[in-house]
Amino acid sequence: MSLRFGATILAPEGPVLTDRESRFFADADPFGFILFARNLADGDQIRALTADLRDAVGRRAPVFIDQEGGRVQRLRPPLASDWLPPLDDVARFGPNAAQAMRLRYRITAAELMRYGIDGNCAPMLDVARPDTHPFLRNRCYGETAVQVQEIGIAVAQGLMQGGVLPVIKHLPGHGLAQLDSHKDLPCIDASRSELDRVDFEAFRPFHDAPLGMTAHLVFKRLNTQPATIDPAMIGLIRREIGFTGLLMTDDISMHALSGSVATRGAAALAAGCDCVLHCNGDFAEMLALADAAGGMTGQAQVRAEAALAARTVPAEVDIEALQAEREALLSGRP
Repeated sequence: MSLRFGATILAPEGPVLTDRESRFFADADPFGFILFARNLADGDQIRALTADLRDAVGRRAPVFIDQEGGRVQRLRPPLASDWLPPLDDVARFGPNAAQAMRLRYRITAAELMRYGIDGNCAPMLDVARPDTHPFLRNRCYGETAVQVQEIGIAVAQGLMQGGVLPVIKHLPGHGLAQLDSHKDLPCIDASRSELDRVDFEAFRPFHDAPLGMTAHLVFKRLNTQPATIDPAMIGLIRREIGFTGLLMTDDISMHALSGSVATRGAAALAAGCDCVLHCNGDFAEMLALADAAGGMTGQAQVRAEAALAARTVPAEVDIEALQAEREALLSGRP
C-alpha cells in the first residue's frame, strides 16, 4: 500500500453514518472501526453501517466489537446468542472447557461475520484473583496462567476459524486490578517475580497474535504512569513478553488516563503503541485525536498490513449443530 493508515480506530456516534462522519473518516483514514450497542439496531442496519464505514475509507477496513459474552457483549438476542460470563462457562464445562469455548467463539465469529464485523476484542488473558475488581473478574478464563493460556488459545482458534481477527487483551495483564479503569487508575503493588510468573506469562504463547490491546494501569514497582503511555512498559510488552502484532490502546477516553484525549493519544503513540482506540463517538474528540495521531509509523503499518493479511474466508457452519455439539460436552458425550 502506498499510503499509511491513520493511527486510530474510531467509532461512529449512532446507528447511521452521518455525512460529516463519512467525510471525516475519508480524510482521517483510521485503521479500523469499533461498534457499540448504540450502533446496533437490527441486522440490515448493521450490515449497512459496516458497509458504509468501509466505503468511507475505500477499503475493507476491520470492524471490531466487544463480544466476550456475559456483561460484555454488544450484540444480544435476537441478533446473536446470549452467553454466560466466560469464567462461569469455563467452570460449567470443567475438563471440556477449552473445546466448549472454542465452539462458543466459532459460533460468535459466524454471528459477527453475518453483519460484516470481522474483529473481536477477545481473548481476554487477564488472570483472575479472589479480589479482582468485579468489572473484570467473571470476564476472565481462570485463576492460573496455564488455564488462561489453554482457554485463550481455544478462543483465538474459534474466532480465527470463523474469519474474525482476535485482539488479545489487556497487555501486560489486568488481573490484579482492584479498580475499574473506566473510572479510576488501578495501581498494583506486585513483585516483578509474581508478574513474570503469572500475569506476563499468560500472554507469552500469544506473542505472534495479529492484534493486542494495552491496559490502563500502573505497576508500582515497575513504573509510575499507566502502561498505555509508558515507553518502558510498551518495551516490556515487545521485548519480554515478545508481542510482535499490532498494539492498540484500550479506549483512550477511559478515566484511568488524564489530560485531553488528543494528549493521551499522542502520549500512547510516543510510548510505542501502534494505534489509538477511541470508543465514545464524540466527534470533536475524534477530530482532535486524528490530528494529533496522524499516520502510522512504518513499523506500525507493517504490523497493520500483517494483521489484515491474517483474515481468512471461513467455511460455512451450522450454528445449531455447533451449539448441540457444545452442549453434548456437558455430559461427556463425544
